[in-house]
Amino acid sequence: MTELILIRHGQTEWNQIKRYQGHTDIPLNDTGIDQALQLAERLHSTPLEAVYTSDLQRAFLTASYLADSRSLVPVIDQRLREINHGQWEGMLHGDIQRLFPDHLARFDKDPINAAAPGGETIGQLQQRMLKAVNDIICGFPNGPVAVVSHGLALATLLAQQQEGSLNHVFDLIPENAVPVYLQINIPL
Repeated sequence: MTELILIRHGQTEWNQIKRYQGHTDIPLNDTGIDQALQLAERLHSTPLEAVYTSDLQRAFLTASYLADSRSLVPVIDQRLREINHGQWEGMLHGDIQRLFPDHLARFDKDPINAAAPGGETIGQLQQRMLKAVNDIICGFPNGPVAVVSHGLALATLLAQQQEGSLNHVFDLIPENAVPVYLQINIPL
């Protein structure tokens, strides 16, 4: 059985103002750095076989603090990135309502299968995340392994594990730098 410790990166300025980040490489703010340091301290006595992370700096730095505290090197996997918000990246919700009303209406009606222009769907995100995590599980069948990623990306894994459906995925987004533990017998 593999134990996964899912961790959303520490806070960024864009998290704070609710600006769509997606693949945009935004750094941690001071609060996010403090959260990452506290996370490393909180998990200091938790044994880890590996620390996997998205390549985006907000996740990588969070993972680095955790890995450094136990002389591990974070393993970067680009598949652990947040959803690609396409043309919505860098925008606030009000901007999207004004500039992309038709796309936003489609997304609001069917968030699992609709995407921002040039972006990916939540279903596509989930498939990408499942492939990455299944590879991790195969490499570490006993765990524990920390996976540092992003809010919606991790929520798709939690949805798969908890209910097998993405209907409530937005309710499953973890808090910044708060570990969520999963015990997995077989690949997701």
